[in-house]
Amino acid sequence: MPSDPFTPGIAPARLPAGEIAANFVDLHAPLDDHEALVAADRCYFCYDAPCATACPTTIDIPLFIRQVATGTPEAAARTIFAQNILGGMCARVCPTETLCEEVCVRETAEGKPVIIGQLQRYATDRLMAAGDHPFERAAETGKKVAVIGAGPAGLACAHRLAMRGHGVTIYDVGKKGGGLNEYGIAAYKTTGGFAQAELNWLLGIGGIKVEHERRLGAELTLADLDGIYDAVFLGIGLAGVNGLTIEGAARDDVRDAVGWISDLRQSTDKSDIGVGRNVVVIGGGMTAVDAAVQSRLLGAETVTMAYRRDKAAMAASGFEQDLATSKGVRIIYNAAPKMIRENAVVFVRTQTTNGGLVETEETFELEADQVLCAIGQTLCGQPEALTVERGKIVVNEVGRTSINGVWAGGDCASGGDDLTVTAVAEGRDAADDIHAALSA
Repeated sequence: MPSDPFTPGIAPARLPAGEIAANFVDLHAPLDDHEALVAADRCYFCYDAPCATACPTTIDIPLFIRQVATGTPEAAARTIFAQNILGGMCARVCPTETLCEEVCVRETAEGKPVIIGQLQRYATDRLMAAGDHPFERAAETGKKVAVIGAGPAGLACAHRLAMRGHGVTIYDVGKKGGGLNEYGIAAYKTTGGFAQAELNWLLGIGGIKVEHERRLGAELTLADLDGIYDAVFLGIGLAGVNGLTIEGAARDDVRDAVGWISDLRQSTDKSDIGVGRNVVVIGGGMTAVDAAVQSRLLGAETVTMAYRRDKAAMAASGFEQDLATSKGVRIIYNAAPKMIRENAVVFVRTQTTNGGLVETEETFELEADQVLCAIGQTLCGQPEALTVERGKIVVNEVGRTSINGVWAGGDCASGGDDLTVTAVAEGRDAADDIHAALSA
């Protein structure tokens, strides 16, 4: 919950409670049985399907869609969960438009892909609603593994290890588990407390203990863990937030978008979340889009995203950019912030010259009584003795770090894109390698 008093120009949600509730319904309504069958019928069930290759968790997409088409969505869910135990969340937040759906043969032929993400949600929701866990725990091995971080990578790793019969203890800094899924994703993408429901369902495998409000550092060190556990997995994410270094960045009406989104996610009805009348969001990634869209949904009259590079360089997908503009968000490209002052942000126009970004002499101002910064996240401190490059823990292809017996995955580790589905894949693959090492 927000702890700072609202500054002039920033007020609790500016719309009636009923309108706010309506604004934060599911981005995509769940499919009913008929809609799922119609959607599944469009699949060509390709051999060597490009969609499966494009999925970071390599789900057998044609198989699960065929299972939906034949009226066995629970079997489809088991196919999904075998590769991605967080398939329910990924169905909601994965940028399918730039992964599996982008390479769908229907997209290539007709410009309209099979709605793989929504079919995945349909199947996984059906099985989770039944309450049964689809996997059984193997016989106890006597081995113990510490997992640091209860985000997507840590949860995927913990579940896989527990399924193999190892004892797992998850240490997490938050009061709730889930990491990014609980605190960092737009509220309209994961409604109804789904993150916690999925977490509780995942823990149904057994063999996993969770300790909250435990941070890697002075009270929880790798050296201490080494004496207790047979292996350690780090899924600590990127808890640090990059800050602006321009004049006025320390003003009370300037906030990091990550913290603002976290407050919103933890609010029971969102009526206590401060939003400006005129909001400027600085950044070009998914966090920036989530902050901008939700500012509009809370009643901000004008919301502008400002990104220092051009549209093609923007980290947020074309779908996300279109979503933002459809909600009334204005996006300005090639604009770098230079100064924040009362009720305005000063920008300078930029351009790309010889592959580098340069500032021009053209400046302009945007009216703003609230500024949300979404310019990237960083590793919070450097875990002891680990090799870190470019702000991430260096790992090999299966997550092994520079310290024997310590693995890492997800956003904190070098490797793939900073996506939920990629974090799941890295946690799963690290667990398989940990299991192999403990079984040798």
